[in-house]
Amino acid sequence: MYRKILHFDLDAFFCAVEEQRDPSLRGVPFAVGGRPDRRGVIASCSYAARRCGVHSAMPAARALRLCPPLRIVSSRHRHYSDVSRAVMKRLLSVTPQVEQISIDEAFLEVTDLPDPAAIIARRLQITIRNELSLPCSLGVATNKLVAKIATDVGKANAGGEGPPHAIQVVPPGTEAVFLAPLPVQALWGVGPKSAERLAAMGIFTVGDLAKRSESELGQRFGHFGHDMARWARGIDTRPLVTSRLMKSVSKETTFAYDVQELALLQGTLHQLAVGVARRLQRKEKAGHTVGLKIRWPDFHTMTRQITLPHVTNDSKEIYEIATRLFRQNWQPGTAIRLLGVSVSGLESISRQLTLFDIADITAKEARLQQAIQVLQLRFGPGIVFRGDHLSVKTDPVPTVIDAVEES
Repeated sequence: MYRKILHFDLDAFFCAVEEQRDPSLRGVPFAVGGRPDRRGVIASCSYAARRCGVHSAMPAARALRLCPPLRIVSSRHRHYSDVSRAVMKRLLSVTPQVEQISIDEAFLEVTDLPDPAAIIARRLQITIRNELSLPCSLGVATNKLVAKIATDVGKANAGGEGPPHAIQVVPPGTEAVFLAPLPVQALWGVGPKSAERLAAMGIFTVGDLAKRSESELGQRFGHFGHDMARWARGIDTRPLVTSRLMKSVSKETTFAYDVQELALLQGTLHQLAVGVARRLQRKEKAGHTVGLKIRWPDFHTMTRQITLPHVTNDSKEIYEIATRLFRQNWQPGTAIRLLGVSVSGLESISRQLTLFDIADITAKEARLQQAIQVLQLRFGPGIVFRGDHLSVKTDPVPTVIDAVEES
């Protein structure tokens, strides 16, 4: 029996959601992202904008130069997450075998369902369109690799000026034929450097790659060479991963302009630490390692971390460790482009126990932290804070949170 795998991808998801809010955006060049005068980055762009050369991850200022009539809409990530959950709920109503790989993308295994995979895909596409007014495209194949590539090919081949709303089916047994004319970069993990090395061997298409022996590719590229040899023939036996372990929690901020004022930098660290702590507490997680990320104006990025003998999800401790790392690695007056705070080495832990995890915490301190956490979780991080944070300015310069959506 052949497996039946669907790759599901929402078409220009952020833009589609914004068009629901403001129908005047339909058919015009617009993008979701940050302001061009604040180092904004394009998170998603309409198909009209794409025809002007605009794409995701592009600086907003450059996008406006390419497309002067471009309208830029501020992103609403919380709302996008809510809509994404509604979409994934529809996918789970088709099968419990769903692997979500991003806010707008997932794999479904429908092998055990009696209907042909193409019919299931079309039915799902209609459901998402009718119930949520969102366009989507799907790839249908016998494995994840080919299904994902099928979606990309279906989108690329779709005509019209709006969302592709495509379904591309690769029948069982035709995987290698389907892949053969595609460039080698269509395969997972084949980036510019790998493509350059393959080109030097006279390999430009997936079909060229399939003609080489697995042993030859293994000798030249190691384990990745063996993977490429199988993928070029359309072979991929990986199962769907329906649950993932959370390995770390992080938050980072790109400043609207380079910042060198200590109070503003400390205030940002405090906000980031609170954000990380709140997410850990909601997920009932705590971690051993606190990390700091700094990006300088020349885009050089530095990361430092400290591993604790205990786990923590306490904003005060996370902030204090991040501040210690910051002071060890920052020279006063040096400008910073980006700051980030992370906690890794996570363990599951009940929210009640996390309050008492640090051995030297007093009972009074624990009760105080419990009260603060309850209030912050219920009303937001700014509703209450400790008196020893009063010296920290918590209103830094406007920032742009880096967010990229690929569709």
